[in-house]
Amino acid sequence: MSFDHSGHGGGFRMGRRGLLRWGLAGAGAVAAPSLLAGCASPASPSGSSSLRVWDLFSGGDGVLMDEMLETVTSGPDSFSIDRTILEWGPSYYTKLAMAAAGGRAPEVAVLHLSRLAGYAPGGLLDPFDLDVLAEFGVGEEHFAPAIWERAKWEGGVYAIPLDTHPFIVFYDKELADQAGLLDSDGELAPIGSPDRMLAASDALASAQGAAGVLFGHVGDQSQCWRLFNGLYAQTGSEWVLPEGGEPQVDRDAAVRVITFMTELFDGDRNPNHLDYNGAMAAFQGSRGAMIFSGEWELPNMTVTGRPLGAAPFPTIFDQPAVHADSHSYVLPRQERVDEARRREAHRFVATMLKASYTWASAGHIPAYQPVIADERYADLDPQASYAGASEIAVLDPANWFTGSGSNFQNQMTQPMTSALLGNTSPERAVEQMVSASASMLDQPNPVA
Repeated sequence: MSFDHSGHGGGFRMGRRGLLRWGLAGAGAVAAPSLLAGCASPASPSGSSSLRVWDLFSGGDGVLMDEMLETVTSGPDSFSIDRTILEWGPSYYTKLAMAAAGGRAPEVAVLHLSRLAGYAPGGLLDPFDLDVLAEFGVGEEHFAPAIWERAKWEGGVYAIPLDTHPFIVFYDKELADQAGLLDSDGELAPIGSPDRMLAASDALASAQGAAGVLFGHVGDQSQCWRLFNGLYAQTGSEWVLPEGGEPQVDRDAAVRVITFMTELFDGDRNPNHLDYNGAMAAFQGSRGAMIFSGEWELPNMTVTGRPLGAAPFPTIFDQPAVHADSHSYVLPRQERVDEARRREAHRFVATMLKASYTWASAGHIPAYQPVIADERYADLDPQASYAGASEIAVLDPANWFTGSGSNFQNQMTQPMTSALLGNTSPERAVEQMVSASASMLDQPNPVA
C-alpha cells in the first residue's frame, strides 16, 4: 500500500490485507467492517452539512461534552454537529483506524495524545493548518510545551490538545494538616524524597487511624504503570523504545522506583491488595487519608463531603514529573478533502478549546492556557491546585504500540502488580518489563 502524506487525499491506495493490518495497528484487536457502525448520540443533529465528530466521552464527561456542544451549536456562528459517541477502549481505536484507512472517517475525532505514534506515521491523520488555527485564535503559545511537543510528528502538528489528565494525589485536608503536611497556604507541602514520603504516609495513618495512602492496582491494566511512569521520570531517566532497536532503560533507576513502591504498599504500612474500586471505596469511606488516582475521579471524590485537597503527584525523587495523557482533537484522513469543511473543522476545534472551562469541572486541566489564566479557573477548588501538572506531564514512550488502553501498559503493569503483592522482586519485575518491551519492539509496525 502507499499513502499520500499531503493530507489532501487522492493518492491513497490500499488492498484488503493492508486494511486489516491497519485496523490491527489502531487497537491491537481484530477488526471487522461491522465495527464501523457507531452509536450516534440521540441528541445530535445530523445531515449532509453537519460536521461529523467522533468522541469517547460518556458518563459525567459525556454530560459536560453535551454542555460544550450546546454552547457551540447556538448563536449566529454556530455549528451543525453530527456527534457519534463510541465506547472508550481498544474498539474505539480500531474503528477510528478502519474509518481513516477507508477514507470514510469523520471530519474531527478525539484521540489520546499518547496514541498519536500509532496513527500519524501511517497516514491515518492529516496535519492541522496552523495558519487557519491562528485565524481562530489558537496557537502554540497557548499550550504547555510538555503537551504541545507530543502533538508533533515530522514537523507537522497532528493533534490539538483539549485537556491534560494527570495522575495526581487526593487527600483529606484536615488529616494532612494534623500530619503536618500542609504549607502556609494550606496546600500539600513538597515531599522531596522516598524516606519523607514514607514518613508522610505514617503521619497520615496516625491522623486517620487507618491507612495513610491508598492505591488500587490489583486486576487493573494501567494503574501500576501510571504510578511508575511518573516516578521513573522523576529520576531523570527515560524509557525509550526506538523503532527497530532495543529498549533503552536505566534498570537501576527502575528498580529504585519499584522498591519504593513495594515499601510504601507493603501490606503493613499501607494495603497492597486493593483493586481500583476497593481503593476508591476506602477513601470515600474515610479508611485512608490520601489516594493515588487520576484527576478524572474528582466527581466521585467530591460527593464524599470530605475536606478534599488535591495536588500534582509529589516530587519524591530528583525532579518534578507526573504521568499524564491528553484528550486531543485530530483530523482523520479523508479520501477527498472538502476544504470548506476542513476549515470548519479547524474553527470547531478552536471554539471547543475556548469553551473548555466547562470541561474543567470534571477535573480535567484545560490545555488551552487562556482558560487556566481566567480568574474563574483560579476559583475552582481543588482543580486550580493541580493545574501545574500539565507543565511536568510525562506521557507513555512514543511508539505505535504504547498509549492509554494499550497492551503495552498492561504488559508493564503486571510484573509490578506481582511485586507489590510480594510475589516477585523489584529486580525481577524490571527484567520482565524490559523483556516485554523488547518483544513488542520485535513486532513489525503494521503501518510502517
